[in-house]
Amino acid sequence: MRAMWSGAVSFGLVSVPIKLYSATTNHDIRFHQVHGADGGRIKYKRTCQVCGEVVEYADIVKGYETEDGELITLDESDLDSLPIASGHEIDVVEFVPADQIDPLLFDKAYYLEPETKAAKPYALLREALAETERMAVVRFALRQRESLALLRVRDKTIVLQTMLWPDEIREPAFDILDQDVDLKPQELKMASSLIESMGADFDPSDFHDEYRDAVVELIESKKEHGDARPAPVEAKKEDEGDSMTDLLSALQASVEAAKGKAGKAAEPEPEPEPEPEKKPARKPAARKKKDEDAEDKPATTRKRRSA
Repeated sequence: MRAMWSGAVSFGLVSVPIKLYSATTNHDIRFHQVHGADGGRIKYKRTCQVCGEVVEYADIVKGYETEDGELITLDESDLDSLPIASGHEIDVVEFVPADQIDPLLFDKAYYLEPETKAAKPYALLREALAETERMAVVRFALRQRESLALLRVRDKTIVLQTMLWPDEIREPAFDILDQDVDLKPQELKMASSLIESMGADFDPSDFHDEYRDAVVELIESKKEHGDARPAPVEAKKEDEGDSMTDLLSALQASVEAAKGKAGKAAEPEPEPEPEPEKKPARKPAARKKKDEDAEDKPATTRKRRSA
């Protein structure tokens, strides 16, 4: 695993240098949207729903729509004015009983690995948390935002469990739950008996993602039966380049277009075939070449100045 953050856990006068690792991973099989005919990737353009034009990233700002329908926009300078949480300290605020933490508050989990010199204070904190059956409520900065989290013990590892803020937990509003329900003692006893009969010790390895297994099996089957093809490689556009390259290309196209118009203008009108003894010395062609040379010279100069 690769560490994604490094810092120190601080409680009292004790500081434990640690590294932070993501404790979970998503095993979902990711699909791409492709064109069924040739397998090309489907791309989406960022278009404005008002004017319909394609919008570049540089022209996009963040917008917040108020409840009364007003739009507030924030650009980069507005965002830069916001307070940014920084630092590499995980500050312990308090130690609380583990049974007081609602699992609904749990968000993402990270493993804490101690630095070599911090093995003893790390073990001390771990064993103290396990012995007292408490978790440490901490504050720390992750991705420039302050986060609320817990330190809890999982086997020999201290886990940093980020938490949702209290106002992010929705309250259930089900009127039916406020109604009085008459439960008979015999019904409650039978339900309890059923639960006891199905009781077991939880082992996560007993459970599998059957849908994912089926998708993997389907993909392997198609591959074995020849229902696969090389993924197409998107051809790079020949005119891709910086703004100067685009400018030179545009100027070159303009020069060629101008040359074409000048050439057409210099062509003489068709004339009847002259008599054999009065053959011209191809003067119209000479004038055409002279005109083209004159046209080429300023056009080349303009191109060099642009470059």
